[in-house]
Amino acid sequence: MKGERGGFRMLRREQLLQEVVHDTYKLPRKLAEPTRCPDCGAGYRDGRWRWGKEGVAAAGPARATRCPACRRIEDNFPAGFVSVSGEFFSGHREEILALVRNCEQAEKRSHPLERLMKIAADAGGVLVTTTGVHLARRIGDALEDAYKGTLKFHYNREQQLLRVAWSR
Repeated sequence: MKGERGGFRMLRREQLLQEVVHDTYKLPRKLAEPTRCPDCGAGYRDGRWRWGKEGVAAAGPARATRCPACRRIEDNFPAGFVSVSGEFFSGHREEILALVRNCEQAEKRSHPLERLMKIAADAGGVLVTTTGVHLARRIGDALEDAYKGTLKFHYNREQQLLRVAWSR
């Protein structure tokens, strides 16, 4: 298209501006406080989602708004994909899946929007889907740290999507 170059839109001959990336699951503005997710119980306070007492106080009314992670789960629209495969995986399946679940627990403790969505059988291994790119990255790094192997990342900025592939 005339006037566009690699994701940039030309305004003038000398000036290039990057197009705005739209993330459907990112809040367009701060929510009114107190707000609580009716599905997972996370609370929204000081501009971020939190668990338990850090979120919304247990007592008192709070607005009900579904958090972005619960919306992604409901829509089955992951932000992260982790493909785990190889002969080593076949022999250590339960151990590796335990590592994946431990990564989720550690990340989710302080970041309620980073969760596992699904662990599904895939050609020669499993495909793990996550609600956020950070958890997918953490899982990939943990697999490489623990078991070495081959780790590849592909981040698609326009779609806010991370694909991680680990094999050994």
